[in-house]
Amino acid sequence: MKPQTILQNLQEKGLLSSEQSNVVSEYEKTKPFSLHYELRTFLYLGITLLTSGLGILIYQNIDTIGHGVIVALIALATIACFVFSYLKRQKFTWEEVKNLSQFADFVLLLGCTLFLILEGYLQFQYDLFGLKYGLVTFIPAILFFSCAYFFDHRGVLSMAITAFASWVGVSIAPLSVLSANDFYAPNFLNTAILLGLGLSAIGLVSEFKNLKKHFSFTYLLLGSNLTLIAALTGTFNHEGYGIVYATITVALCVCLFLYARKTKSYIFLLMGTIYGYIALTYLLFKLAQFLNNDFVYMLGIYYFFASGVGVIVFLLKIKKILGIEKK
Repeated sequence: MKPQTILQNLQEKGLLSSEQSNVVSEYEKTKPFSLHYELRTFLYLGITLLTSGLGILIYQNIDTIGHGVIVALIALATIACFVFSYLKRQKFTWEEVKNLSQFADFVLLLGCTLFLILEGYLQFQYDLFGLKYGLVTFIPAILFFSCAYFFDHRGVLSMAITAFASWVGVSIAPLSVLSANDFYAPNFLNTAILLGLGLSAIGLVSEFKNLKKHFSFTYLLLGSNLTLIAALTGTFNHEGYGIVYATITVALCVCLFLYARKTKSYIFLLMGTIYGYIALTYLLFKLAQFLNNDFVYMLGIYYFFASGVGVIVFLLKIKKILGIEKK
């Protein structure tokens, strides 16, 4: 509803005088328009385009530039980014850092990205780490976790969690499995589920202990997604344990639903509903297959119709489900 319509309705009900309405109307017309998210989007896009453009430029002129010069330039740029971020840092606190320099925020992100480029370049060109692939992911994970907490940066925290998850995956996987791209192996899926649950637990602890409480969303979002994706992958790729994986999915979805109700979070409510619907549908059809009854199969047809109606009702009542809207 437009502000003018709201003001008009308030005037008609006698809750607002014409003078007050004019003041509010004038404020709505002249108030500053925030470009915060637009600028952040352009800055992130700029970092992506810059690193991509430099990569293409180096690739096309590698013969004339030389590997040593390229390594030196990337290393200098990386160090410069970290030094600049350090000079612009705020005092460390377990609370959320306020008045953080937006430019320093993006410089730190650029520095972390350049570090990955430098490490990858050294490994590809000079085989720096040899077959010790775990070091390639472990070093960035330690560096990024340190930077995320020291500089209070949620973007770098996401990079740190990704690097850590990669290190865990490389550490538990034989090279033969990696070369064959057999990422449906039970050890991969079970490790992913445990890792996701561990990340979610860290998020809950950080929230309830007030230790970088604002980091909890990142931990919970990445951790719960990792667990649910791994569990669903196991559900549909390992028939012998499909019911077990589906049960894990449903149980975690119930926890997400309860957490969403507590925190009034739309995204966790949607995650719990979508993943839970898929797992619950699998369990119901497994039950129908076990009973092997024509009547049960006929009910399965109506199940999709009923669940479609349920989705519409869910979207209409989502605020009431979260407790945002009074009953």
